[in-house]
Amino acid sequence: MTSSEALQQSASGLTPIEDALAYLLSKMPQWEETESLSLHAALHRMLAEDLHAPLSVPPFANSAMDGYALCAEVAQDPNRTIPITQRIAAGQMGSPLAPGSAARIFTGAPLPEGADAVVMQENCTIDGDEIRIQKAVVPQENVRPAGADIEVGSLLFSKGRRLRPQDIGALASLGLTDVKVMRQPIVALMTTGDELQRPGEVLKAGQIYDSNFSTLRSLLTGLGATVIDCGRVGDTLIETRQALSDAAQRADCVITTGGVSVGEEDHVRNAIEELGQVDLWRLAVKPGKPFAYGEISSTANDRACQFFGLPGNPVSAFVTFVLLVRPCLLAMQGASDLNPKHFPVRSGFSRVAGGIRQEYLRAVLEQTPQGLMATPLFNQSSGVAASLSRSDGLLIVPPHIEVEQGDILQFLPFSELGA
Repeated sequence: MTSSEALQQSASGLTPIEDALAYLLSKMPQWEETESLSLHAALHRMLAEDLHAPLSVPPFANSAMDGYALCAEVAQDPNRTIPITQRIAAGQMGSPLAPGSAARIFTGAPLPEGADAVVMQENCTIDGDEIRIQKAVVPQENVRPAGADIEVGSLLFSKGRRLRPQDIGALASLGLTDVKVMRQPIVALMTTGDELQRPGEVLKAGQIYDSNFSTLRSLLTGLGATVIDCGRVGDTLIETRQALSDAAQRADCVITTGGVSVGEEDHVRNAIEELGQVDLWRLAVKPGKPFAYGEISSTANDRACQFFGLPGNPVSAFVTFVLLVRPCLLAMQGASDLNPKHFPVRSGFSRVAGGIRQEYLRAVLEQTPQGLMATPLFNQSSGVAASLSRSDGLLIVPPHIEVEQGDILQFLPFSELGA
């Protein structure tokens, strides 16, 4: 019995999402190929090594605001006048501070030698070239010490971190121009079904436009993947097998939508079985019950090509991708954080106990006096693609539970999924 067969026997023939993900992650290859990219090209990519700071940020103690730099000890007497002996703007280096004097200083300017505090200009009375301090001053007041942001030699980011825009800024503050990252996954993306047409093509009777390809391509791009457009595959076994075989020679993984059920026109499973091996699961999730995972033999690579077969309904394809395929693609790149963060919200609806599948309801968030409340959209059909645009994320409802208005449930925001 394979691991997948053991999974299929749990939960009355339905595979829990947690078990499915654990199994998939155990099967994912992790490659060692890296590349060096400019900072601006490294967004959303995975760090290939620990990154230690080559210098401190800021590299010198500086003023946190506009005011007067001085030694705090000389500012304890409110009747004492203190001469202003110099002016220091950001980007300038002042002279050592004469004992008992102050320097006019501006935000970000280096603190002169001999000063250990900055008095806000609002707390000073100015009389020509002298000031009086209106309140007591303590050492290090309004001073940003050297290394207050980043200390030289400190571990800034660990290997496997997925770089965000703010991370790129932190690297730039260290003067870095490039960074070593894991290579991009190459993903072959295809849709199946004679009823599908690409936007811009003329619809014939009985046809619809394909939204899955565009949605998945956008999600993959956000994950830093290189996407190979394999187009639409017709509903024949020969055409499906050839398309999958060709894609496996060019990609790390192949993703299809549709064709993974057991209907007469669903040929993906049979084609994969001829090219490698495939497991067809019935997931204990709603939407998204049919899901296929397998491997396709590849003569072009030293490892098998991973295969993910998603349902054809657009919401089901989206949900199974973000819950299962997304963490797998991150794992291939050595990501240290695979699981999107969710948080508790109050339920904006009530209903009787649900079935045996965990539900992911498209819902809208609203701030209420009792806290955040998530209200599901009325139409939860897996074919209503626009409902994903109308919602803020997925409200997670465990199986078998009854929901009362105001109950605490978990909410998975689309912002965590790059969607």
